[in-house]
Amino acid sequence: MLKAVAVITSSEGISGKIFFTQEGDGPTTVTGSVSGLKPGLHGFHVHTFGDTTNGCLSTGIVNWQGLHFNPASKDHGGPEDENRHAGDLGNVNVGDDGTANFTIVDKHIPLSGPHSIAGRSVVFHEGRDDLGKGGHELSKITGNAGDRIACGIIGLQE
Repeated sequence: MLKAVAVITSSEGISGKIFFTQEGDGPTTVTGSVSGLKPGLHGFHVHTFGDTTNGCLSTGIVNWQGLHFNPASKDHGGPEDENRHAGDLGNVNVGDDGTANFTIVDKHIPLSGPHSIAGRSVVFHEGRDDLGKGGHELSKITGNAGDRIACGIIGLQE
């Protein structure tokens, strides 16, 4: 079994931990607990780069290329869509207390191999991801989920 973790931080008081586990060639299970977010839905993605030297802005190129992890060069979509970035994990629902506890199982984010997410980053966005179906000019690129408000680098564990 492979395991990884991302420690979520932000300058806005958002914090938490996201754990990743994968058995063999099976799907990866993502289990997280994050606090300090505003209630409602927030876009949640794996971004291309594991670089937080400029906060969450350095997790993907600002001109949108290389933003969400996308080794197959597909359009942005939802987790259940065939046409989606590998890193498109949809939305996390935050309760009235500002906390989100969630589990996601996804076959597009392996922890090993040529398309591994190890060393990349996870990002929470300020708004809801429209899953590529919102009709906005950014829908098929980012899900029009707004600014990056918290992030962490995905590191393998022993």
